[in-house]
Amino acid sequence: MAMLTTSNAHHSALNDLYQQHHAWLRNWLGFRLNCRFDAEDLAQDTFMRILRSTNREPIQRPREFLATIAKRVMVDFIRRKTLERAYLEALAQLPEQEMPGEDERLAVLETLQEVDAMLDGLGTRAKQTFLLAQLEGLEYRDIALRLGVSLSSVKKYMAKAMEHCLLYRLTHETA
Repeated sequence: MAMLTTSNAHHSALNDLYQQHHAWLRNWLGFRLNCRFDAEDLAQDTFMRILRSTNREPIQRPREFLATIAKRVMVDFIRRKTLERAYLEALAQLPEQEMPGEDERLAVLETLQEVDAMLDGLGTRAKQTFLLAQLEGLEYRDIALRLGVSLSSVKKYMAKAMEHCLLYRLTHETA
């Protein structure tokens, strides 16, 4: 019964947070994004991230808290847009007969975004090593030559990347 009460209190606090600060957050995001529609979407995404959070601590400074979460949401949004733009630019270089259909384009874009999210937080060298091995099919000795590092460093980078990806999958699996 105490767990239910705690959960109800938490949802009530989140509802109050939303009611009192949603308009402020939407305006704050709108100013930074210069787009009312994106600001509305990201404000909702910010509150959804808070709702999914396991943190049940009371929020002391709501606007600072919301701005911190919203900045993270904005970074993810900008990364997705940048990735999408780069993909569309690459597609524009293809001959028309090689253009994938809409479903395939969406599937590839979703996969690219998932890979980008999975590699987020991985060091530059480990990320480069992983991408060279996975996307270009290079062998470790060729990666070492390209990056100007030792073969043992490539092995360490690859192990770190694989561990990072495995941990990502374990924490982001949907049942």
